[in-house]
Amino acid sequence: MNRSGLLQYSLWPDTALLDAVQTGNEGAFEEVYKRYCYRLFTMAYRKLKSREVAEELVQDLFATLWTKRAEGHIQHLESYLFSALRYRIINYVKSQRVRDGYALYCRIAQSDATHNTEEQLAQQDLNTALKASLDRLPEKSREVFRLSRLEHHTVPEISGRLHLSEKAIEYHITKSLKLLRSYLQDFLLVTWPLIVWFTKI
Repeated sequence: MNRSGLLQYSLWPDTALLDAVQTGNEGAFEEVYKRYCYRLFTMAYRKLKSREVAEELVQDLFATLWTKRAEGHIQHLESYLFSALRYRIINYVKSQRVRDGYALYCRIAQSDATHNTEEQLAQQDLNTALKASLDRLPEKSREVFRLSRLEHHTVPEISGRLHLSEKAIEYHITKSLKLLRSYLQDFLLVTWPLIVWFTKI
């Protein structure tokens, strides 16, 4: 890309850049990156306080913009970029809550299990109940839940992987959490960290 080409793209409005990107124009994509990268990174860093994570989310956003450029679903470039980044930030925070909540649950469960045989048996019952509850979920909901809450994929990633709309993915996640809370209700007293974990998701 020569310098005159870069200067030319810098004068293009977003609508022209977006049209060019959607046809595979790398120069236009480079200009979009230059135009919005720092602002997007600043927003992510302000929310997450982590340079590494902020950079990762922004890079993932631009990678998705390029790989799905031909889909033509973007109407307004700036609004799309900032909305998509906010979505990624929310998903990242949710995944952190899941990991932190599960770690807390494991620590408490491990500590409780050392107290006496009765509590050890209760822990075994809980593990059995949790596995049985997951097995009771409808197949598609169980698959979506596994990808979202256990493997920490984002909703757009799951949507692409399972060929379902993002609304459908969100429906399956909500349905799974509601069913699991219902299935585990009898174990509320011994599983309160897990229940709190599910509720906050």
